[in-house]
Amino acid sequence: MEEPSTVPDPQSPSAPSVPAVPPTPPVALSALLAREDLGLRQIAGPAGPGTVIRWAHTSEMSDPYPYLLGGELLLTAGVHVPQPPAGPDGTTRTGDAGSLRGYFDAYVSRIVAAGGAALGFGLAPVHDRVPPALVAACDAHGLPLLEVPPRTTFSGVARAVWQLMAQARLAELRRVTEAQQSLAAAAARPDPVPAVLRQLAQRVGGLAVLYGPEGTELARTGRIPDPSSTEGISGRGATRSTSPAGSAATATGNPAATPASSPGSRPSASASTRANPPPAGGPAAGSADARLTVTPPEAALAELAGVVRPAAGPGGAAPIPSPTPSSATDTVGGVHLAAYALGSGQGFVLGVAAPRRDPGDHTIASVASVLLSLLTGEQQSGSGAARSAALVRMLLGAAPEAVAPLLGGERWTVVHACRSSEGPAPDAVTATALGAALGTALVDVDGDVVRVLVPGDRAPAEQPGWTCGVSAPAGPDAWASADTQAARALARARATRTALVRHGDRPPLADLLAAGDAEAHALALLAPIAGTPALTETLRSWLSLHGSWDRTAVALAVHRNTVRQRIARCSALLGADLDDPDVRMELWFALRAG
Repeated sequence: MEEPSTVPDPQSPSAPSVPAVPPTPPVALSALLAREDLGLRQIAGPAGPGTVIRWAHTSEMSDPYPYLLGGELLLTAGVHVPQPPAGPDGTTRTGDAGSLRGYFDAYVSRIVAAGGAALGFGLAPVHDRVPPALVAACDAHGLPLLEVPPRTTFSGVARAVWQLMAQARLAELRRVTEAQQSLAAAAARPDPVPAVLRQLAQRVGGLAVLYGPEGTELARTGRIPDPSSTEGISGRGATRSTSPAGSAATATGNPAATPASSPGSRPSASASTRANPPPAGGPAAGSADARLTVTPPEAALAELAGVVRPAAGPGGAAPIPSPTPSSATDTVGGVHLAAYALGSGQGFVLGVAAPRRDPGDHTIASVASVLLSLLTGEQQSGSGAARSAALVRMLLGAAPEAVAPLLGGERWTVVHACRSSEGPAPDAVTATALGAALGTALVDVDGDVVRVLVPGDRAPAEQPGWTCGVSAPAGPDAWASADTQAARALARARATRTALVRHGDRPPLADLLAAGDAEAHALALLAPIAGTPALTETLRSWLSLHGSWDRTAVALAVHRNTVRQRIARCSALLGADLDDPDVRMELWFALRAG
């Protein structure tokens, strides 16, 4: 892939201002031809949905090139056309007809060179028909030529163009607004990152990928658009990104401010030649021709993500701050690619492959990149360094209570959470999003359970789409017990189908007795089953759920018959009637004290 060219940061004083909303989209020429009140008719040039116009302009100059910006529907009544003198018999001499052909060929070529989208020729009062030489020149240069009937004024054509542009702008703003709302709603879901990517892929009609700091794919949704579906979209008059010769990619300094190119500009050869692989035994690697070999859009998107990803420090350390662009675009095989560096600064990159490159699509992708930056970013300044310091100290033998101050507090609450519905196991990004919702960055994924450490002065609330078990606040010396409390609370929440269950923090009955006496009684009472952890845990869950076979089976993830067999085994080994409430109370006391 060619090296993307960089452009000045739009935030700099010398850079052009960037509109806060998407620019007005162009109007398809076919929509203007469909206006019956105008009666326009295309008589030359390519026809199809690929031709778009950005404004209408009237000029009777023989060379309109200096006055065109690109993308115009140029309107003329032919006042500038030289009139060859008629011969004695009233016909035009052959030599003069040839000079007229040369005039129109030069005239049309200048319009095409200026990026004009189409030419409208008005009938009457100067000409009663469109000159055949002009028709031939437009066909030769591929410029759409419209015949404007005498009843239609140029002002009427210009007004119709502005009306269609206003309608297109309103539709585009509505589309962007709806996309923003759907992306915000997706960010509030239990699986925010996949949901945001899914909405983005649907809105742009392509592929959305989240790349990690090492360049690996963390999540993706959608598919690479079919290149054939992009044909006709970027035709004459469409917006194209510009880049220096030999470069098909553009990198920008602001993801929300990719500068628009001159309408009607020609695509560079490098973007199209990559769709055609070289012949067998072709150029050697490293030559100019070898750089134009075919690159699959998916691989090119991953390479483009590397352009905006900050360089990693020595030994895989945190990314080094550097003036890398925050977004980049490219086109490969008719597929439009874009990469956005997420604002967390940790090396996450959003990649998008779409069948078109509209300002509205860029705005939608920018909104998604902001949301993903919030979902993948650090929760507070310096928290990552503090966690690293705490980890290093624990690995070097420090006690938990010695490193707790580095994490921001002495007392912490442990939360165990799992998805409320069937679905894939939570990944690191989803766990980070859950931690962000609970107000912490201390998360750990253990199979289908996410473990979260929340500051003890906060009360974890229910999280949509998650089932949670919450421990009592505990100091560093009791974190292991708090982890057990959260696990048991989650098992109870699962069994009772409750969104959140908190571990009871009332003083236990065992506190009324001396600790040694209570523990000795528990050990003696539970000795027959103490060597079988499955029996002990089954008895604990069964008693906590008031003897419910079904709920205990759900909590332990076993069959209800397995629960019955284990409880029967406990009853036999303990020599106790488990239907007796006094026996149940005594066993529960022993399980809590042991």
